[in-house]
Amino acid sequence: MVPIRLTEARETLLVTLYGRALDARAAHPVLGDTMAAEAVDAIDFDFRRTHLTPRTAPTVAVRAKFLDGWVREFLREHDGEATVLHLGAGLDSRVWRIDPGPGVTWFDVDFPEVIEIRRALFPERPGYRMIGVSVTDDDWLAQIPTGRPTLAIAEGLSMYLTEEQGLTLLRRITDRFNGGTTIAFDAFNRLAIRTQRTNPAVRMSGATLHWSVDHPRELVRDVPGLRLRDAVDALTAPGAEQLPRGTRVVSSLLRPFPAVRHMSRYLRYER
Repeated sequence: MVPIRLTEARETLLVTLYGRALDARAAHPVLGDTMAAEAVDAIDFDFRRTHLTPRTAPTVAVRAKFLDGWVREFLREHDGEATVLHLGAGLDSRVWRIDPGPGVTWFDVDFPEVIEIRRALFPERPGYRMIGVSVTDDDWLAQIPTGRPTLAIAEGLSMYLTEEQGLTLLRRITDRFNGGTTIAFDAFNRLAIRTQRTNPAVRMSGATLHWSVDHPRELVRDVPGLRLRDAVDALTAPGAEQLPRGTRVVSSLLRPFPAVRHMSRYLRYER
C-alpha cells in the first residue's frame, strides 16, 4: 500500500481522486477513469473521510470530463503538436485519459510529496514528465521549452491560491510563451469562497480557499496579453445534466440569481 502524508490543501487531491474512482465503479460512469479506481485501491487512506458517495461523485467527474474536452480540442487545433502543462496535477491520470500522440510533450506539476506519490502509483510513458515543485515558485517554467503551442490546464487549483499568486502565475505563463498559448482552469466566485465550508474537500482537509474570480474579463486587464475565449457556468455547461439530481434541482431554482449561477465557472484564455 502507498502511504499518504499530506496536509491541508494537498490532501484535497484525495477527494477528487476518490470522486473519479467512485464514478469509474458506477454502472454508467461519466468519466470512466479506471486508473483512479486502481489508485484508490493502492493507497493506504480511509476514503470515508472524504464524505463522497456514489451519488455525489459525478460532481467531480463532470468537471474533469469538461476540462478533458478542452484539452482534446486544443490538441486537435494544433494537429497534436504541442506542450501541455497540467498545473496542480494531484493524482489525476488526465494524461492517460487523453492519451496524446508522440507530438505532445506533457508535464504534470505539483508539490514534491505529491509527485512522489504519483511515481508510486502511475507508470512512465513517452513524452511525459513530472515536476515536483509548487506552481507558485519563481523559476520552474524555465524548464519548459518554448516555440510551440502550449496549453496550461488546472483543475481545482485557482481557488487555493491567493489573488496575488494566481495573477503572478498567469503573468509568468504569458511572459514565458508567445502566441498559440491557451490557459484553462475552473474558478470560484466570491459567494463560493464565502460558503467554502459546504465543500467536502475543504471540510475534510481544513484547507482555506482564497481567490475568487467574479468578472473573468478583469483578468484580461490584470494580465497583459490575455484574451478571454470562454467563460462557462459549471451548472449549465455541457455535461451538467449528469450532476447529482439534488444539485440540478437547487441550481435550477436559484439560476436566476447571478451570484449562484456563476459560483463555479470554466475559464479559457488565449495569448
